[in-house]
Amino acid sequence: MSTQPLLACRDLSFCWTSQAGLRHVDLTLNSQDRLGIIGPNGAGKSTLLKLLAGLLRPASGDILLSGQPLAHYSLAQKARQLALLAQDTELVTASTVFELVELGLLPHKQLWQRTDHHDKTRILQVLHKVGLADKAQIAVSQLSGGELQRAHVARVLLQGAQLLLLDEPTNHLDVQYQHQLLQSICSADLSLIASFHDLNLAASYCNKLILLQHGNVVAAGSPQQVLQPALICKVFARPCVVDLNPFDGKPRVTFAPGAVDA
Repeated sequence: MSTQPLLACRDLSFCWTSQAGLRHVDLTLNSQDRLGIIGPNGAGKSTLLKLLAGLLRPASGDILLSGQPLAHYSLAQKARQLALLAQDTELVTASTVFELVELGLLPHKQLWQRTDHHDKTRILQVLHKVGLADKAQIAVSQLSGGELQRAHVARVLLQGAQLLLLDEPTNHLDVQYQHQLLQSICSADLSLIASFHDLNLAASYCNKLILLQHGNVVAAGSPQQVLQPALICKVFARPCVVDLNPFDGKPRVTFAPGAVDA
């Protein structure tokens, strides 16, 4: 049995400006690992995801996908291995929800191939997973922000990639669909790298966390290792307590409300 990581990067750096950037990131993701990227706004979460997806070229460092340099993959090969859902995703070529999700088939189709009965069944299955089975023929323009987010998640699930890269996947979703969506991904035995603002969602659904601040990795490891009160207070500049979630036993962070003395 191969012990080769699904994704690995070594000494990965990227420059936003001469003074700011993402610096010296190392990570290893094995099959069915779920890695949460956490940190304040501007810490580099979205940049790291775009680097791992090959949308940005690193200033230095290596990214290996299944043991091969990411740059050696063609667009179609890469799309069959990994799927990215970015915060700024906008697909204007689809008029209905069904057509938007159908775009997830593109890496597996030739231009002349049509969507067949099996494909249509799979589309309806992923729509059911994200709670949109009854909106397949609804115009994309009529969806709420949360519904649109779920439709995009259905698209990347249909893509069939082994690795999902999701930038704030629970953005615009209410509590019910946040948990439903993350549970659907976890139950599909997929590998995941996702950025989170909600530290408790990251702790509950990820077995690994990376904490970024100003482009630097300040902690990496299990949720128990990363979510240390003194460190979280320092990075997020707000007092907090960390205890255990009574439902799953994972670390739970509670920040102090109101004004905080300097």
